Amino acid sequence: MIPISGSAYSYAYATLGEFIAWIIGWDLVLEYLFGASTVAVGWSGYVVSFFADLGLHLPEQLVNAPFSYNTIDHQWMTTGAILNVPAIFIVCVITYLLVIGLRESARFNNVIVLVKVAVILLFVFFGLAYINVDNWQPFIPENEGTFGRFGWSGILRATGVIFFAFIGFDAVSTLSQEAKNPQKDMPWGILGSLVVCAILYVVVGLVMTGIVPFAQLNDPAPIAVAIDAAGPDLFWLRPFIKVGAIAGLSSVILVMLMAQPRVLFSMSSDGLLPKIFSKVHSRFHTPHWSTILTGLFAAIIAGLFPIGLLGELVSIGTLLAFAIVSAGILVLRYKEPELERPFKAPFFPFVPIMGVLTSLGVMLTLPGDTWMRLIIWMALGFLIYFIYGKHHSRLNIK
Repeated sequence: MIPISGSAYSYAYATLGEFIAWIIGWDLVLEYLFGASTVAVGWSGYVVSFFADLGLHLPEQLVNAPFSYNTIDHQWMTTGAILNVPAIFIVCVITYLLVIGLRESARFNNVIVLVKVAVILLFVFFGLAYINVDNWQPFIPENEGTFGRFGWSGILRATGVIFFAFIGFDAVSTLSQEAKNPQKDMPWGILGSLVVCAILYVVVGLVMTGIVPFAQLNDPAPIAVAIDAAGPDLFWLRPFIKVGAIAGLSSVILVMLMAQPRVLFSMSSDGLLPKIFSKVHSRFHTPHWSTILTGLFAAIIAGLFPIGLLGELVSIGTLLAFAIVSAGILVLRYKEPELERPFKAPFFPFVPIMGVLTSLGVMLTLPGDTWMRLIIWMALGFLIYFIYGKHHSRLNIK
């Protein structure tokens, strides 16, 4: 309905006003920036595992984050590592691809999507024979006496932690201004990919936990762990799986680093951020400065922090964005019921109300320190808005 760059930010701007739009825009910065960094750490794990299969053992100090975080005791620790160099490397390479143009990036993405789907199907097909159903007993491990440590509360917390996987569906909408027919392409792109990915997630999760006990999968490269545990008969599949995972995670990083600058572009166009974020390269026609700055910060974050901490932080931001967009549907349907809607959210008002309640409900299951980091991030955003954005806003200038 609103086919311009900016995704949920642009929708909130049109439905809930500038201040709420700023909140969701700043939240999307957290979502995409830290999301790309999180996946880059996973990419690094698969690269290290792949090189180890080839007999090349990369130095531990250069493939791990220098900091770790114990989510049980809430304690920061040092690991003795210097930087996660592979994670930094992949962010820099993809940033370069995005600066030189969307057409080249799209071709790269199409190839690696085909590769990763083929490899996922190979893993499922051959992995079925190695499933040990005893690994699924109990299917829901008993709670250990603390909220979020297994049991049903563990399922809810796990939902919150892994929710950043949904960023990809939101990222589709950031490119609506560059789509040929956004009113048709956006719903098909988002809903179609959601169905396919949901099925693949469930099937891969079942096969993976059937091959190896779930406790052994707390690793940046869990499918690699599952393949290794299957034994010599599946050793031939290891390089294919790891190459596919590396390719697949590359495409995810590309999508997130592609979406972030477009959100910054829209916020800058509205005057809420400096004009440098809406500058377009004269030759490549891409928002090069915002892409380079996004890549720079994503690389630093990926090089310094562990995957678990980043995942929780990204997920709470994603859930907040989804809750605000669901509220926007409610507001706009009542505020401007006569607007033309090429795609109309069904079962109104049930779907948007449940969108708000379920998103907020899952947010409440996340640890308190994750909430504290979100509050600090949003406080920083409010500071920027009231010092700069409010005074340079396109609405105030008028």
